[in-house]
Amino acid sequence: MAWSGTGISETVLSDAGFVTVPDHAYKSACVTSVEEGLERAEQVGWPIMVKASEGGGGKGIRKVESPEGFKNAYNAVVGEIPGTLMS
Repeated sequence: MAWSGTGISETVLSDAGFVTVPDHAYKSACVTSVEEGLERAEQVGWPIMVKASEGGGGKGIRKVESPEGFKNAYNAVVGEIPGTLMS
């Protein structure tokens, strides 16, 4: 399934046996603005799921069917993450 991190393959196996992702690869998979999110959504294809990368506890997952609904879904998810500013 395509996602915003498609093509990122750099992972590391921790001493405890968990697959981890280096910080720079993690940041490459995330989007930080509505505009960047729309670009990635067009690459992935509609519909998409918008989810906080951290801090939301899974409650902020939103299904978005088309570009028209993306900005509201993105801002709703960002608003659920403590200590973040909306883009």
